[in-house]
Amino acid sequence: MDTDTPEITRKYVLTGRVQGVGFRWFTKRLADEFGVKGFVQNQYDGSVLVVAQGPPERLEFFERLLAKGPSYARVDYMRTEPPDKDEFFHHFEIR
Repeated sequence: MDTDTPEITRKYVLTGRVQGVGFRWFTKRLADEFGVKGFVQNQYDGSVLVVAQGPPERLEFFERLLAKGPSYARVDYMRTEPPDKDEFFHHFEIR
């Protein structure tokens, strides 16, 4: 990886049929494939929260595929928000 490329952090909240359809595992595989760090977590309201960190060009591809989701999911809406705080991630995890 190019160490000169700055990493950015993005926060995504996805709604629709995103729980109980393998969405977190899909997101983890996607993150591992693109070298993205952070986490994915189901929320009590039925949405899925994703915090992703990596070079902007990798996050662009990650975001595009995340919006589609796995085959059994249906993403009705995905919003991007500023991250809650400055965090540094070493890997991607399912929470």
